[in-house]
Amino acid sequence: MNNHNGPLFHISKRKNLLWYQAWAIRGAAILLALIVCAAVTTLLTGENPLSVYATIFRGAFGTTRKVWILLQNMSILLCISLAVTPAFRMRFWNIGAEGQVLVGSLATAACMICLGDKLPNWALILTMIACSILAGAIWGLIPAFFKAKWNTNETLFTLMMNYVATQLVAYFVIIWEVPKGAGKIGIINQNSMAGWLPQIGGQKYLLNVLGVAGVTVLGDIYLNYTKHGYEISVVGESERTARYVGIKVGRVILRTMALSGALCGLAGLLLVGGTDHTVTTTIAGGRGFTAVMVSWLAKFDPLVMIFTTFLLVFLDRGAGEISTVFGFNQSFADILTGIILFFIIGSEFFIRYKLSFRKKANKEE
Repeated sequence: MNNHNGPLFHISKRKNLLWYQAWAIRGAAILLALIVCAAVTTLLTGENPLSVYATIFRGAFGTTRKVWILLQNMSILLCISLAVTPAFRMRFWNIGAEGQVLVGSLATAACMICLGDKLPNWALILTMIACSILAGAIWGLIPAFFKAKWNTNETLFTLMMNYVATQLVAYFVIIWEVPKGAGKIGIINQNSMAGWLPQIGGQKYLLNVLGVAGVTVLGDIYLNYTKHGYEISVVGESERTARYVGIKVGRVILRTMALSGALCGLAGLLLVGGTDHTVTTTIAGGRGFTAVMVSWLAKFDPLVMIFTTFLLVFLDRGAGEISTVFGFNQSFADILTGIILFFIIGSEFFIRYKLSFRKKANKEE
């Protein structure tokens, strides 16, 4: 008789895979996702999936301008992802990056509007940098203080701060709206260009790209090679252990969230002063939430975030292109993006765990 005792398979934790083995699993997941997307495209639209993929590629790299837009979108998303990463390493779930970017944008716009004709441009830009970073840091410190003092739930607290920031921006948009009743500010200092960040080599987005590249390198050094980075990791592993070895957990929480908010404020500066030259309640564009996925997929590693950021921005740009070229609605593009992200996120399970199937039992006579 056959022995049917025991489950058909069981899940066990893998030993640490070599880096190329982990990336091989991720590559296989992406390939499988493309095959599934091809099948879905053929079934739902009847279009040649290869043509759709080529259009996605052209949406990101079709022209020089599209390449620069891709790099600009990458730089802002990467900056916000770098901002939330120190907090996530500490197991402080900062879901408030959206609001921290908004207050940084608001501080930048306030400097441009109120001081644009009172300060020389270099002094105005320095003031904008200081105010945007300070505003973001303060917005990050508020939930950090309550967490350190009374152990409040940081996820809900930072999430609610997003709504406060949105309404704060909406309030000042009404005050500064041009013309009155328009419901928007419009381009700030369009004639004088006071407070507009300088262009490098005639490229509108190059300063943002280079600035965020520098922040990425510094972020990697800070998290992996400094005492502060070590303390963040220890607090993330175990607050009890951190206190035992003499780390002041409350101070680490405050310092880390001030840094997280400051980097979000910097992203707000780059958006208002560098590219958009205006402020709206939607200027962050949901990047504060997308950054959570970027940071998690990269395992909180700043350098790996470059690749995860590229993947998400590439998919977003390509999805918009296929909607335009083939006349699909945006929902179909989101379906393809969702399938690819599902497989990528699912691949992390197979990197951490393995399935072991039950061997066939020998027949007993």
